[in-house]
Amino acid sequence: MSKISTHILDTNKGLPAAGVKVSLYRGPAEGPSLIRSCTTNEDGRIDNFLSPDETLKIESYRLEFETASYFVAQGQPVFYPKVIVEFLVQDKDRSHHVPLLLSSFGYSTYRGS
Repeated sequence: MSKISTHILDTNKGLPAAGVKVSLYRGPAEGPSLIRSCTTNEDGRIDNFLSPDETLKIESYRLEFETASYFVAQGQPVFYPKVIVEFLVQDKDRSHHVPLLLSSFGYSTYRGS
C-alpha cells in the first residue's frame, strides 16, 4: 500500500517535534481539497495520512505544518507560523515520505524514504 507520511525534527532542540498539527491537501494550489489533518506523535511522526481505502493519485499534494502553536508551547519565537510544502506524486504505487527539519528561523525538507 502506498502512503504519505512525515516526520518533524526540531533542530533547535535536536528532538522530534511532537504535537504539531499537519494537514494534507490534494489538487492545485488554487483550490486544493483537504484529505486529512493529523497531529505528530511523540516521535514527531505521522505514519500515514491515507486510510486503507484511499489511494494516491498522480497530481499535486500539499502538506501544511501548523508551527506557530508548537513554537509558542516550546517558548520559542515564531517567525514561520505555518510551513507549506507542495510536491508532485508521479508514481501512485510508491510511498511518499516528506520530512521537515524545523527551527525558529528556518526549515528544510527533502524526499525521504
